[in-house]
Amino acid sequence: MDFLPIFLDIRGKKLVVDGGTTIAARRVERALLAGADVHVFDANLGDEFAPLLKHENLTHHARPITEADIAGAVVAYGASEDQSRDATLHKGAKAAKVLANVADVGEYCDFITPSVVDRSPLVIAISSGGTAPVIARILRARIESLLPPAYGRMAEFLGKFRDRVAASIKGATQRRRFWETMIDGPAGDHFLSGDLERAETHLLNSLASGTGTGTPCEQGEVFLVGAGPGDPDLLTFRALRLMQRCDVVLYDRLVADDILELVRRDAERIYVGKRPDHHTMFQEDISALMVKLAQSGKRVLRLKGGDPFIFGRGGEEIEMLAEHNIPFQVVPGITAAAGCSTYAGIPLTHRDHAQSCIFVTAHGRDGVLDLDWEVLTRKNQTVAVYMGLSSLKILSEGFANHGVDPTTPAAIIDNGTRPNQRIITGTIADLYQKATDAKFTGPSIIIIGGVVTLRDKLSWFADDQDGKFTMSLTPKSSL
Repeated sequence: MDFLPIFLDIRGKKLVVDGGTTIAARRVERALLAGADVHVFDANLGDEFAPLLKHENLTHHARPITEADIAGAVVAYGASEDQSRDATLHKGAKAAKVLANVADVGEYCDFITPSVVDRSPLVIAISSGGTAPVIARILRARIESLLPPAYGRMAEFLGKFRDRVAASIKGATQRRRFWETMIDGPAGDHFLSGDLERAETHLLNSLASGTGTGTPCEQGEVFLVGAGPGDPDLLTFRALRLMQRCDVVLYDRLVADDILELVRRDAERIYVGKRPDHHTMFQEDISALMVKLAQSGKRVLRLKGGDPFIFGRGGEEIEMLAEHNIPFQVVPGITAAAGCSTYAGIPLTHRDHAQSCIFVTAHGRDGVLDLDWEVLTRKNQTVAVYMGLSSLKILSEGFANHGVDPTTPAAIIDNGTRPNQRIITGTIADLYQKATDAKFTGPSIIIIGGVVTLRDKLSWFADDQDGKFTMSLTPKSSL
């Protein structure tokens, strides 16, 4: 390790910044957030300084810095991009025994300014020791995406109980176990879901009863989590967190392998997938299994493709959980219509084509196609049909028989948002034959309406290097 990582307390202390550049503005901004008394030196400050100049702890000197200005400071930043000014700052800092950092001038730096993930009071600093700052910035972006902002608020919340816990639980090891159980357990879950009252009640009850120092929880819980249409990047922060908290996961066939890999490694995995006319487990059995596992003290992750409450039968499952007094959390996911249409370059609404959008499933309780054709055939709307691949011929005939123009644009998105995504565009009249020729197997979603014609302008493509989808401004032909 080439540098000592530390966090300085600069509240109320003098800090100087020389320069009016963007880098100088970022240095001033961070220092003000940390409570420093900041002095910035430059005759021409950039636009980024406009909101900072109103801060009561900032003093602006409309001139370059001098050696005398550095006296009494704890830190001196150089960001003027002027060699002579950088040399002056460094010389003055050495004479005053002040820590100095001059942007992009390694020999003038006593310390490295890291990339920062700010979830105050939780702060993560990342540094490559000055050798590869880009790597540090990339890692910061990845951590930003994995760490919900609520973790900072949770740290502040739990800090209020620190003295009480220290007085009640003797021994550093026992206190550590208690905090681990609270943060990575029901108290933390309640806080992150927005229920501060339950979080505080659980923490105080655990403290009063002497539990929470390593004893397993007697009451289990169910996490009903929407996994989205397939691309792991579409998972929510909360979904990822609960996927790492579970003891056992019940997952269906719509959950992509890449998403399943993000589940806690040592969690038991139970496949409960259903295909048309082939059920590994019936819905009633799945719900009963969740109750049984939760009653045995397990934290059960029910991982569903798309969104649990949009044709995901999540409502049926939580009904049974409620009947048995099983605590549960529900995490919404990006539903297939939204995710797949976006990755296909087909907006669901558009001022010139559709002022409304309707979601419908072609699969009923008993597998019978029973649709409200009066609603589906209205003009100026988009119809998104879930689970309609096996009923496509009936659907096409139904639209035509109820007065819809056979040339109405339509599309099928197969394995949407995944690297093997395929798209067919056509019309109500020819879509069934095109799907048959393409041998689509699903999961698929059908989009019907004028918005399908926009695909040629707003098509997406899979990058050859990593399989991710990015916007293409070049029209792409359909299959």
